[in-house]
Amino acid sequence: MNILSIQSAVAYGHVGNSAAVFALQRLGYEVWPVDTVRFSNHPGHGGFQGRASSATELAELIQGLAAGNWLGQVDALLTGYMGAADQGPVIADAWARISAANPRAIWALDPVIGDKGRVFVRPGIPEFLRDIAPRAQILTPNAFELEYLTGQTCRRLDEALAAGRALRAGGTGRDRLVVVTGLALDDLEPGTLTTLAIDATAAWRVTTPAQPHPAHGAGDLFSALFLGRYLRKRDAREALAGATAAVHAVIAHSAAAGAREMLLIDAQDELAEPHCLFEVVPVG
Repeated sequence: MNILSIQSAVAYGHVGNSAAVFALQRLGYEVWPVDTVRFSNHPGHGGFQGRASSATELAELIQGLAAGNWLGQVDALLTGYMGAADQGPVIADAWARISAANPRAIWALDPVIGDKGRVFVRPGIPEFLRDIAPRAQILTPNAFELEYLTGQTCRRLDEALAAGRALRAGGTGRDRLVVVTGLALDDLEPGTLTTLAIDATAAWRVTTPAQPHPAHGAGDLFSALFLGRYLRKRDAREALAGATAAVHAVIAHSAAAGAREMLLIDAQDELAEPHCLFEVVPVG
């Protein structure tokens, strides 16, 4: 199966395509990366070099794939961090072409806007993501992004569940999924993070211990692993369990080693077969 992945890339570390491509290949997928930015490293290190790809460049790459009659071979589109708002129409056009050529394809949209109360993308991107979100079959916002997209508070489990269902209801298609990451909920155990998955008929949560690690790229890694696992059986519960366990294991390994970046290569066996699964609890 083939996945077109449109998101950021870094020379040092594992963020965006620099995490997603390897992880999906480790799960057995062909991955076609298109980079929205090319940075030396994640800006969380205090500085970086590099720049966003131009919308023209992205459009040319998509057109090249279309000219080769390859867009019909795309089973899923994965999108994440955008470098500029004018990339948005290119991404929307790519999805329109893919879905026309292969109606069975799905779009997994990681609506990268910000985290921990702060928007960190360029102007116009949050608004584009809010407007385009109804077209995607899978949405993987973090807690801050869920609040932004819905205008609802997500401090308790029932609030996060209501917001996730509202976001899911904003689009079309019975198979639409919302998966919320990084929930530090007031009514669950302190020092834990919850991931919540919601489909048409049910919802589940997985709660894991928080790790003392910056976890740059963890959201990108999770979105890729969730999509990869979901494509196998279209089972949201199973995809939630496997992706959550794998990301937790990679971050825990990196924290134990004292590394600031995720040690994705060193912990690669966890991507395919995580050694410790956490309980998946039905909610709501």
